[in-house]
Amino acid sequence: MQQRTPCSSGASRVWPRRGESDGPWIPPTRLAPLLRGVCSFGRHAVCAGAIALLAGCASQNGIIDPRGYDRDGVASYYGARHHGARTASGERFDQHGLTAAHRQLPFGTRVVVTNLANQRNVIVRINDRGPQSRGRLIDVSKGAAEKLGMLRSGTARVRVQTLQD
Repeated sequence: MQQRTPCSSGASRVWPRRGESDGPWIPPTRLAPLLRGVCSFGRHAVCAGAIALLAGCASQNGIIDPRGYDRDGVASYYGARHHGARTASGERFDQHGLTAAHRQLPFGTRVVVTNLANQRNVIVRINDRGPQSRGRLIDVSKGAAEKLGMLRSGTARVRVQTLQD
């Protein structure tokens, strides 16, 4: 007999192992209409269908193709507080380097960031995920912010364009 356990999100899943605690659950028969057309029904199909649904959701906000990327937005910078910490790519953050954080561009992508107020630009390499603040397009390192002339203001309207290799 299958044991049912609640998920941490409050939803539930069918758990095929014995000895797990009982709790609120969604019977497999209620999941079947959601998975129709994805796979045949069964306890393994529930898991496969759930994975397929989650994978579809993840790809919508995932990494994008950098070719031809050209966007205007607000940039901010980060520096001393994060200096030496690991970035999302695994390397250590160097506030004096010419790097940046972007939500969707692949790590290693080189982009030209142009300050639209003074037309200064800098080439940076994406090595982190962010920015964490809403309404921001990119976070640049303190070294890049200095070259863009945005240290005093902290933010700037910028254009971000990928370099063609």
